[in-house]
Amino acid sequence: MRELLEYIEIEPAIPATATVIWLHGLGADGHDFEPIVPELNLPADSAIRFIFPHAPIRSVSINNGDEMRAWYDFVPHAESGAVDDINESASQISDFIARELARGIPSEKILLAGFSQGGVIALYTALRYDMRLAGVVALSTYLHDYQKTEQERTDANLGIPILMIHGTQDPMIPVMQAATSRENLKRLGYEVRWSDYPMGHQVCLEEIEEVSHFLQEVL
Repeated sequence: MRELLEYIEIEPAIPATATVIWLHGLGADGHDFEPIVPELNLPADSAIRFIFPHAPIRSVSINNGDEMRAWYDFVPHAESGAVDDINESASQISDFIARELARGIPSEKILLAGFSQGGVIALYTALRYDMRLAGVVALSTYLHDYQKTEQERTDANLGIPILMIHGTQDPMIPVMQAATSRENLKRLGYEVRWSDYPMGHQVCLEEIEEVSHFLQEVL
């Protein structure tokens, strides 16, 4: 196996029996969502390992070509660009899944979570993965290329539970873009749970509580 991306790992108090791989947004890094673990208020006997990979540093067109951590080069108002970057990032996240399998975590106890760009990669990877996963947490994000997803998705993850949460005032990814993704996912047969909150491109306390309930249910 090739070398993994740099990452942060948080172990539970007892031996892990499940894993959440959580992907940050554009320009951030794995530390961005590291503080969310205690805020989830998971039960003391929760056995969930959290992994927060750092995206590679690449040139980003929307920021005048400046280099920053990004899962793919971002083109405004485009849902089908940067395919090579997205495929590469999905492959790198699949490497983390493979390592968890090797560490004894069953695939159906591995969940992908992501915010913004990270959510795009979480959805992209999970829907194409060839072993059943626990679910996807997709925050302030969208589905990349509906038609491509329809062609490339695997039977293993048909109907996988997906939690989508979005801000109604999001200036980066309009809520209607996310709602369209939700409907497309439902059209493809996925179980999508949706919430929206009066916020921008961010995370709120109520959202964290929802994510906590979802993790406890599917893991």
